Amino acid sequence: MASPTVASRLLDVMEFDVLPMTERGVAAGNKVFGAALLRKSDMSLVVAGTNSETDNPLLHGEISTLNQFYEMADRPPTRDLIFLSTHEPCPLCLSAITWAGFDNFYYFYTYEDSRDAFGIPHDLLILKEVFGVEDGAYRHANAFWTCYSIRSLAEAEPEPLRTQLLEQDQRIRDVYAGLSQKYQDTKDNNDIPFN
Repeated sequence: MASPTVASRLLDVMEFDVLPMTERGVAAGNKVFGAALLRKSDMSLVVAGTNSETDNPLLHGEISTLNQFYEMADRPPTRDLIFLSTHEPCPLCLSAITWAGFDNFYYFYTYEDSRDAFGIPHDLLILKEVFGVEDGAYRHANAFWTCYSIRSLAEAEPEPLRTQLLEQDQRIRDVYAGLSQKYQDTKDNNDIPFN
């Protein structure tokens, strides 16, 4: 059996590891954001997590995942890991990824998706108001890391894999759309800034 492509493995981790956690998190009143860390060497999952803002407004999906990672007794060096973020990381999470020493991250949803499909425009607003970055146009390749769109990776695969990955991509998007609606329907019941 051939080894999975990066896109296929990241989509599998989103669908089968992060998404079930996110479903439980949204049921508890949290946003839809999640993350996972995988080994570069064999693409095995190290840890996955999801948003826990109802416990602490700083516990975005990426931060929750990093907290779990740093609680591990035998954690691998960050330079040996792939960082998967379900949504393009907000400024807090971009900084955390950088400070933790990751040289990469891969994201599924863009800032525009977070704003338009999820009704969560805060990332773009913070980037604009605090950092003067229009339309989320930070440098995707810089001295610290390079980031990649999972959808772009899937679209670059040859057929028939491309079609299979884009079908999986759509399945994931359909589940997230339902979770987003659940979150939007209940968000006013939570004491979360920027809900």
